[in-house]
Amino acid sequence: MAAVVGQADELLHLIQDAFAARITVRGDTIVLEGDAIEVQSLTALFSDLIKLAEGGEEPTADYVRRAIDLMRTAEFAPSVLREDILLTYRGRAIRPKTAGQKRYVDAIREHTITFGMGPAGTGKTYLAMAMAVAALKRKEVGRVILTRPIVEAGESLG
Repeated sequence: MAAVVGQADELLHLIQDAFAARITVRGDTIVLEGDAIEVQSLTALFSDLIKLAEGGEEPTADYVRRAIDLMRTAEFAPSVLREDILLTYRGRAIRPKTAGQKRYVDAIREHTITFGMGPAGTGKTYLAMAMAVAALKRKEVGRVILTRPIVEAGESLG
């Protein structure tokens, strides 16, 4: 249970701050009291965290924050993102981490051409390349062609 609540109950405090329901942890028992919808969300969240810990991974504060955000938007359960592995490289799984990244990856899967627009650092190129390499490994495509603009768009591209 220590992996689920984190060092010094860090993860438990994150979850308690995000929900109004009362959460009591005694040993390996979790008691949830409050609004039925919140209790249902918390049950799914704790089940996901327990499954993650049983799989040998330790949940992080970032993982818990993303899981709470996903549950708030009701788009995906955290396990949907965790199980969507695009590519494994050097023993590390590359997967979408946010609901927006999951929608982007699903759009790439469903459409021949996908345009991704958004702020720098949100994973557009990284996820697109992971999808391309995965398709290349599965022999769905024969080659990957990288392009860049000839004219600079206000910044030096090298």
